[in-house]
Parts: sequence; C-alpha cells; structure tokens
Amino acid sequence: MRIGVLTGGGDCPGLNAAIRAVVVGGSVGFGDRSVGFLDGWRGAIENDAVELDVERCRGILTHGGTILGSSRTNPFATEDGPGRVLATASAQGLDALVAIGGDDTLGAAGRLFELGLPVVGLPKTIDNDLSGTEVTFGFDTAVQIATDAIDRLQTTAESHHRVMVCEVMGRHVGHIALHAGLAGGAAEILIPEVPFSLEAVCDRLVARHNGGRFFSTVVVAEGAVPAPGEDAERAREATASPSGADQFGHARLRGVGEFVATEIERRTGYESRATVLGHIQRGGTPTAFDRVLATRYGAGALEALHEGAFGTMVALRSGEIVRVPLSEATGVSKTVDPRLYRDVAPLYLG
Repeated sequence: MRIGVLTGGGDCPGLNAAIRAVVVGGSVGFGDRSVGFLDGWRGAIENDAVELDVERCRGILTHGGTILGSSRTNPFATEDGPGRVLATASAQGLDALVAIGGDDTLGAAGRLFELGLPVVGLPKTIDNDLSGTEVTFGFDTAVQIATDAIDRLQTTAESHHRVMVCEVMGRHVGHIALHAGLAGGAAEILIPEVPFSLEAVCDRLVARHNGGRFFSTVVVAEGAVPAPGEDAERAREATASPSGADQFGHARLRGVGEFVATEIERRTGYESRATVLGHIQRGGTPTAFDRVLATRYGAGALEALHEGAFGTMVALRSGEIVRVPLSEATGVSKTVDPRLYRDVAPLYLG
C-alpha cells in the first residue's frame, strides 16, 4: 500500500512515535510506502508532502513535536478544501491516509471518509477529551509536566507562605488539572465542567490557613469559569482575548489563573501569585507510556488499513487496541468523571 500520514491540531509528545510506528511497521511488516503531508490538512490540501521511509524515521521515537509539522487548518473552511484533499490523494496514488489528531482533525477525517477518502484515525491530544478511547497519547506527558511544576510551586509557596495558582491547559475539560492536582497535592482544583465559587474557594483557603497550613497551591484549567453571578461577569472581562478564533472556531483563552490569584489575594489578604504553564505542557520528550501507546496505536492503524477498516479510529479499551467509528469518536468531548472530582478528589486535596 501507499499510505499518507498527517498530524493536525496542537502538537503533543508522542506524535513522532506514532509516525514512526506507521512508517517503519508498514515498511518492514507489509512492504508499504509512506508519504507525509506537511502541517496537517494544509499539506493535504496543497499537496505539500515528503517521502517517508525507515531511515527518515530513525531516532525520532524520543523526540517531542512532529517531524511533519502541524496546523489547525480545516479543509471544510478552505475554498474547495475537501475536493483538493481528494485530488491530492489521487495525485499521490494513495491507497489510504492515516490522520493523527484530536477532535477537530479526526472530525474532518470522518467527513472526508464520507466523501470517499479511505482514512483511519489515531487519537492524540494532551487534553484526553476524545470519546471512544480511554486515553490519548500526549496526556500522560502533559500530566507529568504539570505535576512537576506543581511540586516546584509547592516548595516556593511554603517558603513564602503564599498561595500559588497554577494554570494548566484544558479548554473544555479538566482532565489535566484534576490528575495533576491530585498528584501534586493541590489545595483546590478548578475545572471547566464544574463552575466554581470564588467565595467558597477563599473560605476553604482561610480555613486551611487557620488550621496551620500557611500556604496553598490552586490548580485551575484554562477554561474554568466562576458560577453565574458578578464573579462570572468580571472573569469574562478579565480573560477576554482580543485575538480571533481559528478555523475550527476556537478562541484563544487567557488570564483565568491571574484572575483567580488576584481575587484570592483581594479577598483573603494572602499573598498570591499565578503561573501559566501554557505550551510547556506540549513540548519535550514523551513519557515511556506515551511512546508505547503511540506505537501501539500506529500498529493498530496499520492492521485496520490492511483489513480495509476505513472510517475508524484506533482506541484503547480495557488495555486492548480496538476500533471505533470516527463518527462516534468525535463531536462529543469526554469530560471528567464527576465521581472522581466530587467524591474522591476532596478527600485528598492538600
């Protein structure tokens, strides 16, 4: 087979491991030839591609980012984008395409499959918000990076008797915030799924300090918002972004960590500081777990291609690599388990 490969959306650790798995596994195991499209769907639209072989993929397993580049280009928001993707597939003599990405990239892949593109999806996103799979590669690395940061913030918070607010990624879901907050022993964890009360947060921090714990760490996902009321309106004003949305309609988020830190200091009198991890969570070397998971997904995608199981996404369920229809894997975000957030987390907050 001649296989096309692309990586779309935000970069994350493990992408190169997935590319390597498809290219090397296909070449050695099936005699496949591979071509990589540069910068996600942009490369597929513009037929901007490079040949991929075993030698090109040697040594990339441990590298973060993606050797193919990425973008948030949406073929369905580009003039004749779908038609140009199909024309590129024909010009390249592709038998199939492997699309590696999150909800937006795979959502586009599913729509292109309905138009006749033979495609299989690989789930990646640090947010871990893709339905149909228990975990996406990139998430474990992001949680570890965030946990390391929280550990470091704890020591300076304790030294200066401060409240340290750590803002992590998570536009619509709080998986990173919850897992890293639990692992780092945070005093408070604020996530998009559950609007928070600043008054209640501050009351708990005061009770904690009055009990002899003279420092606190608060972890907040970038998409967390206060409950309806005056705080919500002030938060919107403080975090409004002047920049526009991308082709998938996502506006840039900013400032909730700073807003929370400012409000905590104003209401409690405790010196408070905010740290925004931002793209640090996306970069660097993937963890062993993410390297192995990405490799397993790549191997699973090859099996799906050679069995003609197009229009599917490989997924992890109960430790096994399975396939789910792309239509079921995208469109609805996998949110935080409310039992973990409401029943378990409060027992172990620092």
